[in-house]
Amino acid sequence: MEFDQREHRDDGAGRRRPVLVWRFPAPVRMISSAVLGGGLTHGSWVVNAEVALDYRRDDPARHLSEVAAELGLPVETGAGLMTAAEVRRMCSADDGGVRCDATVGLSYPTWAAAPEGLALPAARWRPGTVNLVCLLPVHLSDAALVNAVITATEAKSQALLEAGMPGTGTASDAIVVCCPNSPPDGQPPAEYCGPRSEWGARLARAVHTAVAEGTAGYAARWTGPLA
Repeated sequence: MEFDQREHRDDGAGRRRPVLVWRFPAPVRMISSAVLGGGLTHGSWVVNAEVALDYRRDDPARHLSEVAAELGLPVETGAGLMTAAEVRRMCSADDGGVRCDATVGLSYPTWAAAPEGLALPAARWRPGTVNLVCLLPVHLSDAALVNAVITATEAKSQALLEAGMPGTGTASDAIVVCCPNSPPDGQPPAEYCGPRSEWGARLARAVHTAVAEGTAGYAARWTGPLA
């Protein structure tokens, strides 16, 4: 896997901003909630583009397609995320061969089970997000990939709650989980990725460490109320 930091030309307000790029030498299995290329699929790249907090576009998937094309990436073969967090402050953690790269923006924290009618920012989509790119070195079954998303989300929420954040995340948090496209010859795929399984435990610790570090840094820079 190759990782790079580049720039893209439009942050949703007409300015240049950084973008993080992960490239894989061969397609990998992905499960994601990405704005572009989400779902259960195969991909050769992931991007996480920094955008303005006052993001003015209402077509984030098309916008990310433009970012991918600008970077020379085949648009239909990857996953695209965006965030108003400072992506150059990405926090990474490794645990037993599992890696999590997290960009943490908490401008609009919220509780998952909020009361009906809770006032939210007026825009349909807000870019103040916690974005996770998780990389596992083992082939996961479909069920284990879904399990990995649950485990990573629980670990993220644990880190936020331990930091005293008023929510389990933001309304637009996103995740990409990647693993090899096929298992080594003669080996079955990993069927479980819950927090007490071998690979799920490693994933949870990597996510928790990365998000905890990112949350601490965000809180240290933030001057307004975290609510």
